[in-house]
Amino acid sequence: MPTLVIVGAQWGDEAKGKMVDVLGGDAKVVVRYSGGNNAGHTVTVGEEVFKFHLLPAAILHPGVVSVIGGGTAVCPKALLDELDNLKSRRPEIGRLVVSPSAHVVFPFHRQDDARQEEARGKDKIGTTSRGIGPTYTDKVRRTGIRMVDLVRPERLRQKLTGLAELRNGAYDSAGSTFDAEALYREYQALGQRLGPYVVDTDTIVQEAVLRGDKVMFEGAQGTMLDLDHGTYPYVTSSHPIAGGACLGTGIGPRDIHSVLAVAKAYTTRVGEGPFPTELLDETGEAIRRQGQEFGTTTGRPRRCGWLDLKVLRYSARVNSLSGWILTRLDVLSGIEKLKVATGYRLDGELLPGLPYCSEDWERVEPVYEEFEGWSEDLTSARQISDLPASAQRYLSAIEDLTDTPMAILSIGPERDQTVIVRPDLLWR
Repeated sequence: MPTLVIVGAQWGDEAKGKMVDVLGGDAKVVVRYSGGNNAGHTVTVGEEVFKFHLLPAAILHPGVVSVIGGGTAVCPKALLDELDNLKSRRPEIGRLVVSPSAHVVFPFHRQDDARQEEARGKDKIGTTSRGIGPTYTDKVRRTGIRMVDLVRPERLRQKLTGLAELRNGAYDSAGSTFDAEALYREYQALGQRLGPYVVDTDTIVQEAVLRGDKVMFEGAQGTMLDLDHGTYPYVTSSHPIAGGACLGTGIGPRDIHSVLAVAKAYTTRVGEGPFPTELLDETGEAIRRQGQEFGTTTGRPRRCGWLDLKVLRYSARVNSLSGWILTRLDVLSGIEKLKVATGYRLDGELLPGLPYCSEDWERVEPVYEEFEGWSEDLTSARQISDLPASAQRYLSAIEDLTDTPMAILSIGPERDQTVIVRPDLLWR
């Protein structure tokens, strides 16, 4: 039963999209299990660049079944726009199916998102304002509307009417209100278009696993944005960690056989929140410029900093990692001295783990180890031995200091700019 989970090890934007595309061509089923169109995965194929937000990144492979799982939040308009755009560029794509359990994002969720972010003032989180958090809020308080409701007209009308009464009265009197009938007319039409895609995805995935098909689970965002295990409250509203693959798809923990985490050779973050190794200098700007570090979803400049091995060790444990997929090593070419954080000090004391309190996160001082950089262009490397000795030492340090082996090295956006270091860590 070869199954593989791909997660982000940092604060998202680690280039998971490329790796899902590269490895997804060998899969029968690829499942997106969390988040919504607040995510952004970029895939480069030749001269073409594809930017995915809801669609699984492996949908470019015609033989793959691409699943949007029950743990996701689906904006019907965004999904149809993305699908229509992709079909106009690529007539032959994989089969798309959407879980009936996935929750629907409505305009009032986006209004809530923007209003709540504005109300936070200087304590804003840096949300994308796509309405994902408020959609999950409705899910948790059990007033959410799911895809199974969207594609059944009378049920959709009933659900919207009931939700409008609640929002326009009891618990959201100061917030956004809506006309249930007008919204019904608009979203009933969207439901009609999406109806053919909404099927029993749990059974599709479960049966594929039982047959021994190769099944990949695609996480969005990153480990440090996990609702429970990230830098709360500066987190997303779902579970991008490997455990989320069980929560968002209908498989059990024993059905997961390999977990690979994608990490950049440095660290980036979009939006607010703690970032102990952030570089607010020329080096940080050089990394941003060389790596084209701008958000796929929002276009915002990403904050850049040194690689944080304290975070990577934590990610390795939280996700029970089989190995690393390291990306963007080529971006560091030309930096004379490289630093990596190997620990944190708080009030002079070395911390055994990560802080729990956001105030402590802001006060920690990274403990750095320095490495020699390299000046060579790495993008033509096709095996580890092609890399300069200093780059090889950098990779070895990551493995040694995180107790996790290197599975794959990505040294450019193209599919063929990928070095498979440990094939035994992929499909088991």
